[in-house]
Amino acid sequence: MAASQNLLSLVLSSLEDDKAEDVVVIDLAGKSEMADHMVVCSGRSSRQVGAIAEKLADRIKKDLGRFSKIEGKGQGDWILVDAGDVIVHVFRPEVREFYQLEKMWQSGVPGSSDPTSLT
Repeated sequence: MAASQNLLSLVLSSLEDDKAEDVVVIDLAGKSEMADHMVVCSGRSSRQVGAIAEKLADRIKKDLGRFSKIEGKGQGDWILVDAGDVIVHVFRPEVREFYQLEKMWQSGVPGSSDPTSLT
């Protein structure tokens, strides 16, 4: 868990350095096997969204020696950075509002006994 916290600290520091907005951390420990934390944030433009994601992946590689998977770079509307224990979603504000990903994970799915079940 200490490695997960170190990674989360690095992620949050990187997002702050790159002026990510509305950063939300969702604790997934014990709720999901895919990661310990999910971080959702916004960039003001497609260019900033791409830069935030790229710099984050570079910092994780440089500081921790970990490679991150990046999905969605082509459009720049929503980029996912999978760093293992921490999953980061970087959105343009309009796209984030449309999907409301953090609300789904924070409150669970209505009518479901398992808050992480999406089926």
